[in-house]
Amino acid sequence: MNCTEAGALIKKRRTELGLTQKALADKMNISDKTVSKWERGLGFPDVELVAPLSEILSVSIESLISGKCELNEFKEINMKNNVYYVCPKCGSLTVSTGKSEITCCGERLAPLEAKKASEEQKLTVTPVENEWLVTGDCPMTKEDYISFAAFLTAETMYLTKLYPEWDLCFRLPSQSIGKLMWYSKKNGLLFQYVHR
Repeated sequence: MNCTEAGALIKKRRTELGLTQKALADKMNISDKTVSKWERGLGFPDVELVAPLSEILSVSIESLISGKCELNEFKEINMKNNVYYVCPKCGSLTVSTGKSEITCCGERLAPLEAKKASEEQKLTVTPVENEWLVTGDCPMTKEDYISFAAFLTAETMYLTKLYPEWDLCFRLPSQSIGKLMWYSKKNGLLFQYVHR
């Protein structure tokens, strides 16, 4: 832990939020001299103050401790470049248009790495009217099932939530070309390209 860098981050976020040292101190029930001490790098908040301070300043606890708050540097959003996070405990899905610090159930989540589906893993995509019917051979049991599928083009994303013991069968709006992605505990995040 570098108190100087952490203090600089506290000061930077406080001023970005338009708070004076006294206003921040009042929110935390401490003195403004304590905030001044932190910002000058002469100390660090006590353990019980770190979580409330990170919440007030809208930075992660890890960023607060390290004194570094990195910004995403992407110039344009392309839905095909989304980053996916799945909580191993509750199965919650988080989608981001860039790398992020995501936590769920008390754990920091790592971004999933998408792998191209093998011929055996690919889903079947059949044109039906103005849609695509998607089916597959996944057993869809509680032990192994596809929990979500997403169809992506550069500017759109269609997300479908799937459940164990349901048939693996859903429809998507027909597009000329796109990327179909899906997630299961057994195989992780897989994708295949789809076109008319």
